[in-house]
Amino acid sequence: MSTLADQVEARPSAEAQIGGLIFAIILIDQESRVVEINHAAEMLLGRSEKRLAGQPISEVVELLDARVQEHLAQPDASLIARDISMFVDGQEHRVNLTISPLSAHPGWKVLTLSDTGRDDAAHEQDGEGASLGAPAILAHEIRNPLAAIRGGAQLVARKLEPKDRGLARMITDEVDRIARLIDRMQQLGRSTPELLSAVNLHEAIRSAIGTVHAAGNDGVEIVEEFDPSLPPVLANQDALEQVLINLISNACDALRSSEAEEPQVWVRTRFVSGFAFSAVRLGRSVKLPIEITVTDNGPGIDEALRDHVFEPFVTSKKSGQGLGLALVRKLVRDMQGRIGHERDTRLGLTHFRIHLALAGKEGAS
Repeated sequence: MSTLADQVEARPSAEAQIGGLIFAIILIDQESRVVEINHAAEMLLGRSEKRLAGQPISEVVELLDARVQEHLAQPDASLIARDISMFVDGQEHRVNLTISPLSAHPGWKVLTLSDTGRDDAAHEQDGEGASLGAPAILAHEIRNPLAAIRGGAQLVARKLEPKDRGLARMITDEVDRIARLIDRMQQLGRSTPELLSAVNLHEAIRSAIGTVHAAGNDGVEIVEEFDPSLPPVLANQDALEQVLINLISNACDALRSSEAEEPQVWVRTRFVSGFAFSAVRLGRSVKLPIEITVTDNGPGIDEALRDHVFEPFVTSKKSGQGLGLALVRKLVRDMQGRIGHERDTRLGLTHFRIHLALAGKEGAS
């Protein structure tokens, strides 16, 4: 049995501890230049420390918040900011940020960044699973009386005059609508995820696009921009197709209800070197290098709802149930992946980004 002295002797160095952190750390000198970054910063910024060292921080990240700019310019100012916009290579990220001056080294600062991603790890600990369990149990108990109501309406319809059968049809239609809602609630409350295997990403995407086309996308152009070299992902084929159908259909719905002159939905895939989920899941950091992005040029989600788009019963649709994106998030999480929502206000684009692991040994963390 090791002693405390042995443990102290064997403890990781400060460098190893910083390198293992899941949030980005950037060391900035008196001239506001990047001197050193950790591995998480390389993943968030998409570039290596060697490429970034010596560059002004303003050229590495674009921070629009005036408070942040002001504090970065002051030698001894500290700051904690949550959920602010940061642009890297023209792509918007929502991040939590801290600025810490190093008192022993005047003018030097440590900048930390963590990607909020609209789907942060806090949701995994917020009791969400438990809160959905009760509706799932309730849904099971509602099914039998619903079936009785539907059967009764059908019997009544046979005895009514043709002009009066519309009311009976309305009853059966509403029962069917509630039954569909219950199905989705049960999916949300299900605790056993589907089995995962190697899935051809582009076959799943094309199958989903085919389903959306078959349902009628009314003049909305769906553009494919694929990296054909991508290897299989760790996923469930049916679940991945359902996720993509929901996201693409939502984008088409948003465009149909808008006045976009050239309504378009883009489905893009790419390999993001070094990307990892910025939270500890399953007791480890999860590498998720395969990115699928569904983008549309519609008006975007109401700003008041953007922080809650993946929560159950949140919707901006007049006839929406608010379960589609909640189910999407659950299915992606069941595949050990991550999904985030971003609104690019400068270009007028809405992005939903899915990150998945590689299949097989390649996907091991």
